[in-house]
Amino acid sequence: MAELQMLLEEEIPAGRRALLDSFTNLERVAEYCESNYVQSTDKHQALEETKSYTTQSLASVAYLINTLANNVLQMLDIQASQLRRMESSVNHISQVW
Repeated sequence: MAELQMLLEEEIPAGRRALLDSFTNLERVAEYCESNYVQSTDKHQALEETKSYTTQSLASVAYLINTLANNVLQMLDIQASQLRRMESSVNHISQVW
């Protein structure tokens, strides 16, 4: 029960906030890369830097999505287990009556 509460109150909301923060950070990175490319005299170097930032940013977002998805799946597993226990209790009560 404590694990479910921690997921619902802390882990999942923190994961959502991290994804929202990533959205803002991705916008900043995109603006920087565009500005850097326009102002750069070495377009090839600017493009390589943009590719590097893009790769890092996408890897970060993928990690956050994976972490959040795992937390949601864990929450669903716990809830399914609780439902199975309740179903078993209801079946037991119906057999006794």
